[in-house]
Amino acid sequence: MWIDARGSRVLERPECLRLLALGASRGEGVGRVGFALDGVPIILPVNYGMLDGDVVVRTGEGLKLLSAVERAIVAFEVDTLDVEHGVAWSVLVRGLCLEITDAAEVAAARRATPAPLVAEPGDRFLRIRTGVLTGRRFPLIPGEHAPVPSPA
Repeated sequence: MWIDARGSRVLERPECLRLLALGASRGEGVGRVGFALDGVPIILPVNYGMLDGDVVVRTGEGLKLLSAVERAIVAFEVDTLDVEHGVAWSVLVRGLCLEITDAAEVAAARRATPAPLVAEPGDRFLRIRTGVLTGRRFPLIPGEHAPVPSPA
């Protein structure tokens, strides 16, 4: 582990995978997928899970989305603010995105992903290979980050 010029601890691959799995296992499992659509960058929030060390997301039939990400290199990012302990972390995945079509893998992906937050989540699963993983853990500036109130 090393510390970069801004004071962030640079995380090694095993720690990045652990944090991705931790976020997914808590049922929080919300990250962001970044990709290009018609030459324009798009970032979408998604529920995610982990399957054999790869990120798995559930999506609907939006064929334009599927055609934009299928067999493309995409980015996936997840982060957490731990106000109680005064730290935050962020993990960025860059890897090949493939639709899961094998029946056994679809069943495993369904078990690995949390209950979707949207009313009609769809029934297609995408696997994002964790080809390139980078991560940082950094201290929060005291007094600058207060807990976000829960919606009523």
